[in-house]
Amino acid sequence: MRIGFLGAGRIGAFHAEALLATPGVDELVIGDVDRGRAAALAGRTGATAAESVDAVFAAGVDAVVIATATASHAALITRAARAGLPAYCEKPVATDLAGTVTALREVERAGTLLQMGFQRRFDAGYLAAREALRTGRLGRLHTVRAVTSDPAPPPPAFLPLSGGLIRDCLVHDFDAVRWLTGREVVEAFATGTNGGAAFFREAGDVDTAAALLTLDDGTLVTATATRYNGAGYDVRMELSGERDQFVVGLDDRTPFTSAEPGGPPAPERPWTGFLERFAPAYRAELAAFVRAARGEAPNPCSGEEALHALLVAEACELSRAEHRPVRPAELVERIAGPA
Repeated sequence: MRIGFLGAGRIGAFHAEALLATPGVDELVIGDVDRGRAAALAGRTGATAAESVDAVFAAGVDAVVIATATASHAALITRAARAGLPAYCEKPVATDLAGTVTALREVERAGTLLQMGFQRRFDAGYLAAREALRTGRLGRLHTVRAVTSDPAPPPPAFLPLSGGLIRDCLVHDFDAVRWLTGREVVEAFATGTNGGAAFFREAGDVDTAAALLTLDDGTLVTATATRYNGAGYDVRMELSGERDQFVVGLDDRTPFTSAEPGGPPAPERPWTGFLERFAPAYRAELAAFVRAARGEAPNPCSGEEALHALLVAEACELSRAEHRPVRPAELVERIAGPA
């Protein structure tokens, strides 16, 4: 299978190496707006460098992987759909709801496969928690607590491109909650603060955020995120039920120090970032895409799933701006239009 690979940045480099080690992948054709960067990545991995993104689509590839900057996702998804090619794309589909819906309509018209990159669905801990919940081990689920904390802020130039802390980070938690529980978010209330660098305020963003979600069966979800977790990269999720409680992301590298005299010590090697923490999940996710693109397995995370997670994130942003609870259904009405 020949895969057109778009984007040669940090996550692109990781994905390219992972794909080349995936059974069924014969060749990668790498294109990037920076020709030199594409050539360098191809040279390191043994892939083929294309002169441009256009050249990738003209190379007769069997599928495309999109690991470019967020602002380019919707156009590349549309281009792949119109070319009849299955596509994998890092989240989000687009920078806003309208762009997301437009791109997904193109995919629907073309009848092509679009798999979105929510790698937590492939993480061993999240998979085990989902199984425990679905088999009834936890009993009735009443509370979910999600944490996503970066060890340090991103570069200031990244913020306007990211969509903000809630859309960039907490959207992963929102997708995981829906996927784990099989429930929909019916109401969101969110807030955020800025105690760090001024560039967050200048971008209209926050460096720390918290959301309270209500699911359609009454389960309550808290989700927090920050750009300032000096202890390390921390992603956890607690699922509390009447019979048992499961915790995802609690291991000997979880970056915290117990205040209890008999508690565990601080880890010697705390997690440093998402590529390290979720490396096996990313590899599994890309292998799943190859199988789906070859028609050997169903799509594990469609564009519609990404839209649902984005709707929750948008509800949280509106809540933060207007200081009120927001139902995602409000936003569905705003984007509804002719098919």
